[in-house]
Amino acid sequence: MTNRSSPGAILALIIVVAVAGAALGSVFLPRYFPEFFASGPFAPSAPGAPPPAGPEPATPPPAAAPSPAAPSPAAPSPSAPSPSAQPAPAPAPAGPPVADENVVIRVVDRIRPSVVNIDTVAQVQTFFGVFPQQGAGSGVIVSPDGLILTNNHVVEGAAQIKVTLLSGKSFPGRVVGRDPFSDLAVIRVETNERLPAATLGRSSTLRVGQMAVAVGNPFGLGHTVTVGVISALNRSIQVPNLVIENLIQTDAAINPGNSGGALADSSGALVGINTAIVQQAQGIGFAIPIDTARAIMDQLVRQGRVVRPYAGLVWGGDVDANIARQYNLAVDHGIIVREVDASGPAARAGIRQGDIIVAVDGQRVNNWNDFIRELFAKRPGDRVRVEIARNGDRRTVEMTLAERPQ
Repeated sequence: MTNRSSPGAILALIIVVAVAGAALGSVFLPRYFPEFFASGPFAPSAPGAPPPAGPEPATPPPAAAPSPAAPSPAAPSPSAPSPSAQPAPAPAPAGPPVADENVVIRVVDRIRPSVVNIDTVAQVQTFFGVFPQQGAGSGVIVSPDGLILTNNHVVEGAAQIKVTLLSGKSFPGRVVGRDPFSDLAVIRVETNERLPAATLGRSSTLRVGQMAVAVGNPFGLGHTVTVGVISALNRSIQVPNLVIENLIQTDAAINPGNSGGALADSSGALVGINTAIVQQAQGIGFAIPIDTARAIMDQLVRQGRVVRPYAGLVWGGDVDANIARQYNLAVDHGIIVREVDASGPAARAGIRQGDIIVAVDGQRVNNWNDFIRELFAKRPGDRVRVEIARNGDRRTVEMTLAERPQ
């Protein structure tokens, strides 16, 4: 027997199923499957918005600007990378040099072409025989025809000398003259071309605090520039068997290989020849003043050696107000005579150990540098008046200078 439903019952069943499906799709399913209904064709439309006309486009249209009354952050485009995946920003281009940097750049451009590298080979006697020993340093071209200033210790004992310019050209060099007392030497290269010579400044006008730029060849790395200031003037340093007087002190780094290089002022003029450092300290380097170097160079070029006046006494210390109070001295300035050469000019003039020299030719002597400066203005054979203090009395004696033994 076959059961048949009436048409009215079937229609009622269809209506019930449709209503239940609508309720299930709009209320229950989105609650338990929110990800599925959040986007796509099943996403709920805004009230009054027309239904989508077709499939979602591959690239969504740009979002409308948010309303000023109710600002809301715009959602990122699906095709745009996430913030964490953004590429690193391109580095900003370097800005132009500031004023101080421009000064250093101009100094370097002016002085650097005149600074040369000096490579030497010396024959050294050892227990196993004579072997070549290589050395390196720096020098400064001081005349276009090939004269170069450097340190005595750079070329001392050298059998071969090679001079290399900034351009890379190399020339053999020969020693014109050396002066161990000032640690200066002059060498010459033979060439038909005019070399880039430094402009010689005046070290007598230097002041503490001025800019100092050192250029040399430290560690054989090629031309290197360091910058500092003039830290002090008229310094003296003790080196093996010698005291070098009247030096410029600077905190511009003077590394091994910088010896013989240039110390320039803010105009790019040569004011010193770098010579030494204090190895136990940082920022303490020394240079020979160009005024001294020029006078010594002139003598070395003319006669191959330096003729120096000689007094025949040994410095025992400077006197100042504190020393005078501590030892109850009658004077508050001058230098103490520690030793006197029995056959030298000082002994013949009657100067004794323990005397205090306070003036030379009427010029006040405050320290050893003052005394040396006054003597270096004289020549062997000149007579000078030396004022001394002895046992509370002051007297003046005449001293005839001799030539300093080499």
